[in-house]
Amino acid sequence: MEGFLYQASIYLAAAVIAVPIAARLGLGSVLGYLSAGILIGPVLGLVGSETQDLQHFAEFGVVMMLFLIGLELEPKALWAMRHRLLGLGGLQVLGTMAAVTAAAMAMGLQWSEGLAVGMIFALSSTAIVLQTLSEKGLMQTAGGRSAFSVLLTQDIAVIPMLAFLPLLALPILPTLNADGSVTSAAQHAAEEAGHHSMSLVDGLPGWGVTLVTLGAVAMVILAGMYLIRPVFRWIHQARLREMYTALALAIVIGIAFLMNLVGLSPALGTFLAGVLLANSEFRHELESDIEPFKGLLLGLFFITVGAGINFPLLFGDPLTILGLALGLMVLKGVFLFAIGRIFQLRHRNLMLFTLSLAQAGEFGFVLISFSRQQNVLEAVLAERLLLVVALTMLLTPLFFILYDWLSSRMSDGGEAQEPDEIDDAGPVIIAGIGRFGQIVNRLVQSVGFHTVVLDHDMETVELMRRFGFKGYFGDPTRPDILHAAGLHRARVLVAAMDSPESVTRLVAYARSQRPDLHIIARAYDRTHVYKLYQAGADDIVRETFDSSLRAGRYVLENIGLTEYEASEAEKTFFHHDRMTVRELAELWDPEIPTSRNVEYIARAKELEKELETALLSQLASRDDDAA
Repeated sequence: MEGFLYQASIYLAAAVIAVPIAARLGLGSVLGYLSAGILIGPVLGLVGSETQDLQHFAEFGVVMMLFLIGLELEPKALWAMRHRLLGLGGLQVLGTMAAVTAAAMAMGLQWSEGLAVGMIFALSSTAIVLQTLSEKGLMQTAGGRSAFSVLLTQDIAVIPMLAFLPLLALPILPTLNADGSVTSAAQHAAEEAGHHSMSLVDGLPGWGVTLVTLGAVAMVILAGMYLIRPVFRWIHQARLREMYTALALAIVIGIAFLMNLVGLSPALGTFLAGVLLANSEFRHELESDIEPFKGLLLGLFFITVGAGINFPLLFGDPLTILGLALGLMVLKGVFLFAIGRIFQLRHRNLMLFTLSLAQAGEFGFVLISFSRQQNVLEAVLAERLLLVVALTMLLTPLFFILYDWLSSRMSDGGEAQEPDEIDDAGPVIIAGIGRFGQIVNRLVQSVGFHTVVLDHDMETVELMRRFGFKGYFGDPTRPDILHAAGLHRARVLVAAMDSPESVTRLVAYARSQRPDLHIIARAYDRTHVYKLYQAGADDIVRETFDSSLRAGRYVLENIGLTEYEASEAEKTFFHHDRMTVRELAELWDPEIPTSRNVEYIARAKELEKELETALLSQLASRDDDAA
């Protein structure tokens, strides 16, 4: 017990010290965790052989992360991604496998070893990439969504890779032991089998493995659709906050255990469960319960990666190892750049896609260990591959820093940037997130309502993401983007763009598509109010009206009126002006200049006199009451 508490203290203390320092230096939390692992492992030697065992525990952070990602994706959104999953993701996996296999064979490996290495290095780090994309607010960019599609395809590809690797096994020769005895091939196989965890598919024929696997997936789907919701309602009746957390952990751990039993990826199983629960009324409860564990376990996973780097092996042949790591990242980067161009990624998005996926990933550790158990790779080669994987993961945060540097100096050359893929919907759509729209968004979200925010300015959207607000880049006046944001089922649309023409165009289109939609529009001036009134807006807010009215009240308070009198005058002016605008909107004609619209001018003068009379009468009655 004392040893466990000591190790826990070391890991947590290292994280608490290193991660805030890395964050303040702008290096990101992932590099902080990796640095903490290197410090307490190879540098100071505070942790030792238990790191590998701890890494298996920490991999639950990756499992929980994919569960949370699944909660963010409705099945409809996942289906909409099918072309990128099969096209972009499939091309990356197969193409990278082929390129790495060819390079490995050119370096002298047998074809079977080269193919195994190609599978291992075709995968990228889901944990590091998604964590960093989320931290930097890049998840909803075209480059971020493309990277996510590839990572999801890679996670799925792990399953057939695990099934195929045993077919590449090297022949196991009898071994002469130190005592003169001989270990036969059968004994080797028995010893290796002893290192495997129990699985339901062990010893089953091919059709039996398929049936058990399909049965496990069906159980996850049926549980997500019909079982978890009733259980949550039953837990809700207990009114105990900790029961929600216990149930959330039970869901993740239970599904992971079931997937392990049938030889499938636990991460893939929990991702599937998350997708099935994306439309659940308990989605936000699950997110809030799992999030703290996910963050802590992911951090622990990164620390174990840093602590597990074999520096003696690295220092024994540094040029070769570093050359392999950098060569792999260059090779993958070149191929990623090429397929990114094929799939229409440009400029910052292409650079983000290329640099974010150029490393090997945590599933590489799994495949290397499995390949070693199946006698696909020799021990010396496996040790080198583990070190290359760890080094590429260590270099990845530096690649993101390189992206930030290049992005700040990159010109889009006047070419329109691709809009983000919108996979979200909510009761409120806010079009425009400038000084006007961002206040509306903050107020609505603070009360607990979900909003979908659109803006055509990428810098504004990225700044908003840095402060933790989710938004999408795209022109809100484009029908395809507006419908992708959920126009067909939204309850309120806020048109808050800077351009009066864009606001009017958006209001007119939204009204033509949704006669029942409540539209709130930002107006530039009184003339713009009339245009929005005719376009079909329900509530029209002049962007400076309320602030000007408040300033006028302050003037009245400081030239002789009491606060109450000034407030009443403000209210009277406000209500009269609203009535005036509605009435004059009926007389306003866009074909006739306002200065020549005789009927409009006459009625405006009458209404102004009515306002003056109303305010003077109000003050006179106060004087009579005071007397």
